[in-house]
Amino acid sequence: MAQYQRNPVLLFMHQRGNVIGFVKDFKVEGDEVTGELVFDEASETSKRCKKQWEFGSLKMVSVGIDIMEMSEDKSLLMAGQTRPTITKSRLFEVSLVDVGSNDDAIVMMKDGERIELGKDGACAIPLLNNNQKQNQMDQKVIALKLGLPETATEEEINGKLTELNASMAQVETLKKEKETMTLAAITQTVETAVSEKRIGEDRKQQFVNLGKNIGVDELKKTFEAMNPQVKLSHVIVPQGGNTPAGTQTYSKLSEVPEDELEAMREKEPKTYAKLYKAEYGMECEF
Repeated sequence: MAQYQRNPVLLFMHQRGNVIGFVKDFKVEGDEVTGELVFDEASETSKRCKKQWEFGSLKMVSVGIDIMEMSEDKSLLMAGQTRPTITKSRLFEVSLVDVGSNDDAIVMMKDGERIELGKDGACAIPLLNNNQKQNQMDQKVIALKLGLPETATEEEINGKLTELNASMAQVETLKKEKETMTLAAITQTVETAVSEKRIGEDRKQQFVNLGKNIGVDELKKTFEAMNPQVKLSHVIVPQGGNTPAGTQTYSKLSEVPEDELEAMREKEPKTYAKLYKAEYGMECEF
């Protein structure tokens, strides 16, 4: 109000250049702004307005304001409101008007542009980002998707979302715990296979990766189908002797572990030659 008090101009129908007087004793008391109209009678319009004011045929006053701040706070919105609420403005003129309606008699300015409140006028105030009616529709859809009644309040919806987020966090924690336990079981199964000589130490990571893909149960079945590696002394049949009870013999050379082939060649040449022929179909020459 301070700026207007320095120049309390009175216009006719919000028309710049059509000054008909000023407002004296301008003051703000609580929620009311009051003042007394003074007609300068310097123009025919001013003289006519004074007579009509005194007669009572012109008796309405409207203000021109410059918008400074707006808000989309729901507590400040009216039912059906589609644009933000003006929360701070600057008074820049007061006008004598014939009809003080929102369509024609209130003038607002924003960034130097005149704002028309009439339904057919251009309006520089932007539409609300979230129309209240649309918000209510969206809220109903969200409530139904969450398993709540469509009449659920925003607080109830937020509570349900918080509950779901907590459940999802718990599921994620359990998932990580299960992955850790599964990896531990796979690793232990592979370690057992190594200790039983079913696979070599150098192939441990390979079978850990396999276990991640097929699961620990299938991995165990794979190892069960594999014969443990045994020492050569347990399987070589002494020359001229019989196969000891409980031992396993080789049917061809490729079945003999690589690290024991040399020992067999030196200590059991006949066995080596026999397995060689079974493997390649020809005699072995030393």
